[in-house]
Amino acid sequence: MDHDLTIDEKRVYADRTGADEVLIAADQGVVAVSLSDDRVGEFGLDHRAAARDVAAAGDRRAVATDADVLVGDYDPTDFGPAVAVGFDGDALLAAGPDGRIARLGDGWTTLGDVEAPRAVDGGMIAAESGVHQVVGDDLRNVGLDGVHDVHGRGMPLAATDDGLYRLGNGWMVERDGAFGVVSADSADDRAHAAGEGGLFVREAVGEWVPVDVPVPVDGLVDVGYTDAATVAVTETGTLLADAGDGWRSRELGVTGVRRLAVQT
Repeated sequence: MDHDLTIDEKRVYADRTGADEVLIAADQGVVAVSLSDDRVGEFGLDHRAAARDVAAAGDRRAVATDADVLVGDYDPTDFGPAVAVGFDGDALLAAGPDGRIARLGDGWTTLGDVEAPRAVDGGMIAAESGVHQVVGDDLRNVGLDGVHDVHGRGMPLAATDDGLYRLGNGWMVERDGAFGVVSADSADDRAHAAGEGGLFVREAVGEWVPVDVPVPVDGLVDVGYTDAATVAVTETGTLLADAGDGWRSRELGVTGVRRLAVQT
């Protein structure tokens, strides 16, 4: 069975208003937020089901829930319970709570297993057992352990229990300390990481400087990017956006937030 990962045009705020749509995975469900530069417009619960992760690429989107992976207009895919989803080019990858990693095509193809998966991005999986990379129809462990987040496109980055790493000639330490979040835009022009030392922005390869935010940094769970702004979200449902003039914030009225995705 083929699955349509695209969303109906009527659901995309960007098509109606010229704004970007930010999707938030929370305990209450998926919140859709209209964001124009750093200003929050219309927002509300777009789908009601505890969401563990959300991913978007162009007009495609996917949501990991306790029951299934949902795609497009929240259509089921028969994956089963999921903790993470992410796009690898045109392919959708998903991770189950048991560590199963699978790719969606004509049904789901299991690629392998990892220990305690936490995030999926660009063909890489962040897990307690390390960073795992999809190679053909298999998974390859490419190193590290205690990995909480990964940016798997362009110049790969990994957030781990003991440091922030960049993949070059092996994994190279960018910054010491425990990190839980790492993100970069599609061109690798902007990158942020969050951990016990705060929120950091990359100014050059190997050079990360702290960023002041108007919320407790240990509550930040994800960072993303529109063309105009850097967007972040906290576990307690505060959305932050910075288009160059400082952070604006908005309470979304949800809890248990885990991830955000920018729909373009």
